[in-house]
Amino acid sequence: MIDFSTFLTDTYAIILFAVFVTSLTFLAFYYGLFYFRVGSWHKKNKKNEVFVPADDSDLPGISVVMVAHNDADWLRDNLVYLLEQDYPDFEVVVVDYMSQDDTPFVLKLCAENYPHLKVVSFKEDVNLFQGKKYPLSIGIKSAKNNILLFADPDCVPNNFSWLRGMVKGYFRADIRIVLGFCGIKECKSLFGLMQQYDNLAYSANYLGAALLGHPYTGSGRNLSYKRDFFFKKGAFISHYDIAEGADDLFVYQNAKRRNTAVCIEPDACLAAEPRKSFAKWHEQRLNRQATRGRHSLASRIPGDLRVLSLALFYASAVMLLLNGSFPWQILVALLAMKFAWQIISFSILSRRFGGHGCEFLAPFFEIYFWFANNILALTPLHNNRKFKQ
Repeated sequence: MIDFSTFLTDTYAIILFAVFVTSLTFLAFYYGLFYFRVGSWHKKNKKNEVFVPADDSDLPGISVVMVAHNDADWLRDNLVYLLEQDYPDFEVVVVDYMSQDDTPFVLKLCAENYPHLKVVSFKEDVNLFQGKKYPLSIGIKSAKNNILLFADPDCVPNNFSWLRGMVKGYFRADIRIVLGFCGIKECKSLFGLMQQYDNLAYSANYLGAALLGHPYTGSGRNLSYKRDFFFKKGAFISHYDIAEGADDLFVYQNAKRRNTAVCIEPDACLAAEPRKSFAKWHEQRLNRQATRGRHSLASRIPGDLRVLSLALFYASAVMLLLNGSFPWQILVALLAMKFAWQIISFSILSRRFGGHGCEFLAPFFEIYFWFANNILALTPLHNNRKFKQ
C-alpha cells in the first residue's frame, strides 16, 4: 500500500506536486486543443456558408504567385505540378529575382509549353528593402486574378486538385484570408524526423489558434488572400524594415476571426523536401523566429505558457523524485500518462498531414526544441542580404 503520511506533512513537496499537476493539466489541454483538434478537425456546414459552385464555369479565377532566386532544381522538378493543376481558370506568376543559375532557362522552357505561366524577371537589384517582400509585391501586382495563392519553389501539391482544395476556403463572402498547410516529405532519418516534428508542431500552433478564432500567423508556403484586400491593407509597407514576415506579419496584422478560414483537407495541402543540411534548416527556423518580437503579448500567451509549463513540469518532477516524500510510483504513472496522451495527440496530427514515426519521438523532440527554440530566440539576426527566400 502506498504511504502518503510523509508527503502530507511536507509543505515543500505539496507545493511541488501542485506545480507538477498544474503544468501537467495545461500541457494535456494544449495537446488536445492544438495537436488532437487540428489533426481530427473537419469543416462543418453552417447556415450562412456560401459554398463554391460545383460548376467549373462558375469557379473564380486564381493566380498562384511565387518568388524564385537560384531555384532551377526546384522549379525543374516541381513547377509542372502547379502548371498541370485541374482547374479551369488559373495562372502561375513566377518572379525570377536576379537568379544566376538555370532558373531563367527553366522558366523560359516552361512558358513555351504553358501559356498560363507568367514570368517576371529582374536582372538588376532594384530592391530597396531586405527580403522577398518587394519582388513578391511585384508578383502580386502582375497577377490578373483577385484570389491569390502562394507557394515556394520547393513545394509540391499533394495532388492536382490543390487549387480546388484551397478555393473551398472562401465558403463565406466575408473571407479574405485562407490558411493552408505545407508539410515535410517523409524521411526516415533522425534529422528528417526532427524537421517533420518541428513543422507539424509549428503548424498546429497557428492552425489551432485560427480554429479557436484567434488567427495570428500563417505560412507563405501555402497561403491565400485576396489581391484587393492586400492593397487595401497597405501591402507590406508597415514592415518593410524587416526582411522576414511577408506572410507572417501580413496575416498577423490583418487576420480576424470573421475574415479568416482554415483549409487543411488533403487536397489543399502541399509538401516540401526536408533540408539537406542543418545550417540551411537552422537559417529557415531563424527567419521564422525573427518576427516574434512584432507579435503582441496576447498572441504569444499560449506558446509562452507551454514553454513555461514544460519547464515547470520536468523541474517539479525531478525535485519530487529527489525529495523522496511523494510516492514515486504515482509520479511515474503520471509521467507515463503525459507521454501517452502526447504521443496519441501527435499521432492524430501526423496521420492527417504525414510524418509517421516522429510521433513516437515527440516527448524527446519536445525537450530538444525547448532548448533549441530558447537558444534561437537569443540568436542575433544578420540582415545583411538583400534577398532572403
